[in-house]
Amino acid sequence: MISFHDALLRLLFAAVMGAFIGAERDYHHRPAGIRTSMFVCMTTALFTILSYHLALMWGDTGTTRIASNIVQGIGFLGAGAILKDNLGTVGMTTAATIFVEAAIGMACGGGLFAIAGLATGIVLFALIVIAVVTQRLNLKSSMILFRFTTSQADNVASEVQRLLTELRVPIRQFRTSMMGSNSVVEFQAEVNHSQELKIVSQLNRDGVVTELVPFEGPRA
Repeated sequence: MISFHDALLRLLFAAVMGAFIGAERDYHHRPAGIRTSMFVCMTTALFTILSYHLALMWGDTGTTRIASNIVQGIGFLGAGAILKDNLGTVGMTTAATIFVEAAIGMACGGGLFAIAGLATGIVLFALIVIAVVTQRLNLKSSMILFRFTTSQADNVASEVQRLLTELRVPIRQFRTSMMGSNSVVEFQAEVNHSQELKIVSQLNRDGVVTELVPFEGPRA
């Protein structure tokens, strides 16, 4: 049997690990902040402890019966963080973070403090350091509204479709409209920095006014 002191230590350690991850989420204004992350880690740790204790109390040989269902339950919670909007699928990083928080909580509940601490460090490294590196190297894609104002809309529209096909970039909400005597070609696309430069450099010419409007908001 796990003593009260030992169980309390495991729950507190799980809550602290969750708080570390949740603090990073809150700092970057992402869902599943400190409280949510603390609850996920502490709850999964508690379920792991209960699974062991209740099996011993009732003489059940399946000491991991309750804990084994955590994976299924946390999947529903993570799925709730994934949304589909006009910018595409958002919340994948949050869902993955919730999933790994559950694993960290289970490790704490099993008394594997070193493994839980190491896993938390890896998660924070990925969320903070790797995120900064991808941003500095312009590897991360972002949703941008491209707007080209020209008197030759047909030529620009066909060139846009050809160029994005070559770059394998899907077009969203492609449309043309009139602005006085000029035509406006607009579309949305999720591109990285390199793709953005190629689109602008090939379409920006005399007689074409180019505008780029980045979309704000949480993507992860």
